[in-house]
Amino acid sequence: MITGKVIQSTGLGYVVKTRSEELVCSIRGKLRLKGYRSTNPVAVGDNVKIEMSDENTGVITKILPRKNCIIRRSTNLSKQSHILAANIDQVVFVFTLRNPHTTTIFLDRFLVSAEAYSIPTIIVFNKADIYSEDEYPQIAELMATYNEIGYQVIATSIINKLGIEELRNALKNKTSLIAGHSGVGKTALINTVSPDMNLKIGDISEAHNTGKHTTTYAKMHYLPFNAWIIDSPGIKAFGIIELKNEEIYHYFPEIFKISKDCKYYNCTHINEPECAVKDAVEDGKIAWWRYKSYLNIVLDENDKHRPSL
Repeated sequence: MITGKVIQSTGLGYVVKTRSEELVCSIRGKLRLKGYRSTNPVAVGDNVKIEMSDENTGVITKILPRKNCIIRRSTNLSKQSHILAANIDQVVFVFTLRNPHTTTIFLDRFLVSAEAYSIPTIIVFNKADIYSEDEYPQIAELMATYNEIGYQVIATSIINKLGIEELRNALKNKTSLIAGHSGVGKTALINTVSPDMNLKIGDISEAHNTGKHTTTYAKMHYLPFNAWIIDSPGIKAFGIIELKNEEIYHYFPEIFKISKDCKYYNCTHINEPECAVKDAVEDGKIAWWRYKSYLNIVLDENDKHRPSL
């Protein structure tokens, strides 16, 4: 039996990299049905055991224990999950204020999932060259707030080469998941950070101001400055799964820090009196949009299958 790492999901199977070669693999039926609630029991980044079928193909028979994963609710099957990537060192979330628009709620939902698995996240504020003078204060406020919370933030522009060296340094010696909406510039950033990659880049749909999918399935690439990156398909929505509602505030670092001053130990930070978190929002110590994201997750009717308060 051979050990390898899954570097690509093709929809019909997987590409597994071993010490000596890359093999196209399927998964054993028992593995597929073995109690997994995920639509993809095997994810890019998984370390697996395979049995050879012939010279160029194999069968994945076992998934080795994961150190972590990024997981979201499956779009079509609300009670099942979809694993974006496994065994990563960090997430690089690419945010754009427009072309296409990324909401802070979408970003915060992603951050909660990463925090739940103790995965560091770098927030890349891309397309810095396209914003108007009226938009710069908004971007600056977002960057300052997330940086104060504890996230590394990088402003980038492919046109002006802004932040590219900083991003390259952040990727070195790590395995990183690159995530965000379609059209935010994930693949273009990879090409700019490592020009030899020459990955296919999409454009923006003028009708809906959204990105067109160019990365259909997640794929891991090796960059020549000793970095592995997982280029993921653009995500339209991010549903939280497998987290209890009463745990959600733990994954908002600034809310968790202030919650110790609430009158009630089991405060939900919604309706209770003498809530230090709500007071901090009123005083501007917690950004209102972060609190809005917290409420959005806890009160989300689409997440009914999660344990409630």
